[in-house]
Amino acid sequence: MSTNRECPNCHKRRKERSPEEYKKLINRLNRIEGQIRGIRGMVENGAYCPDILVQSAAVNAAVNAFNKELLANHIKSCVANDIRNGNDEVIDELVQTLQKLMK
Repeated sequence: MSTNRECPNCHKRRKERSPEEYKKLINRLNRIEGQIRGIRGMVENGAYCPDILVQSAAVNAAVNAFNKELLANHIKSCVANDIRNGNDEVIDELVQTLQKLMK
């Protein structure tokens, strides 16, 4: 099971992810990074604006999909574990996180 612990270097909470969760998240990020490089190449090569905008929208959708997956994992593990352990402050943290995501 994933656990939270303090990070001695950054004083923030950390999460140890399963190899499967880690791989899925990194694969999504690698695809997003590739899409960004593709857009940069389009700009450098003078691609037509609407074509670039379509690719930019695809990146936004990919980032949103990444956020949904990460948020679901967070709620199922970190939030659920903290609530079970009596740490109700995690609910306020979750609300703040959702507010930031919805800007």
